[in-house]
Amino acid sequence: MFILAPSILAADFKKLGEQVETVSKAGAEYIHIDVMDGEFVPSISFGMPVITSIRSCTDKIFDVHMMVDEPGRYINDIRKAGADLICVHQEACLHLDRTIGQIRETGAKAAVALNPATPLHVLDYILPELDMVLLMSVNPGFGGQKFIPYTIQKIQALRKIIEDRGLHTDIQIDGGVTASNVGQLIEAGANIFVAGSAVYRGDAAANVKEFLDVFQRYEK
Repeated sequence: MFILAPSILAADFKKLGEQVETVSKAGAEYIHIDVMDGEFVPSISFGMPVITSIRSCTDKIFDVHMMVDEPGRYINDIRKAGADLICVHQEACLHLDRTIGQIRETGAKAAVALNPATPLHVLDYILPELDMVLLMSVNPGFGGQKFIPYTIQKIQALRKIIEDRGLHTDIQIDGGVTASNVGQLIEAGANIFVAGSAVYRGDAAANVKEFLDVFQRYEK
């Protein structure tokens, strides 16, 4: 099953609740929420109050991507705000295993994100503990960037590792994902796709449908 996770970072904040409802009704299964601290990445986005305020807009999975230094400090509060899946960066955690344990203790699904140049071997021991791996296909911190081509090989390599180890870990891709290139990402082995500008630029419902039409072709 392929899943679209529209990133609200690209939404119109004046009508954020309405835009979350729009993509949910159009068929998006996840809502991707980027929490940025201005330290791990240059930008500052939003935190617990915003997550709490839009939680009532949809029953879809809140997929919270924590682009913050030492995210373990905020795991419990992020979960209380409404996160269903919490993703932390390997590069931002001094003790990654401890942080994944914290996420598990809250009852949320646990995921780890890797920046484009971070090698896959950093997941060797933690991979069986994860529900999902997020491979960044742009350098994190800003929306609207171009997809980094070598991410394709990284997806293929990670999918092989997962299959060879008999795991069922999801692979999510974030950065430069469009309805035009998502088929290539599916073929490489990814199954969850974050899209910001490609969803919220123009008619969000129609853009979601375009992604879902591609998914349907590959699910046949």
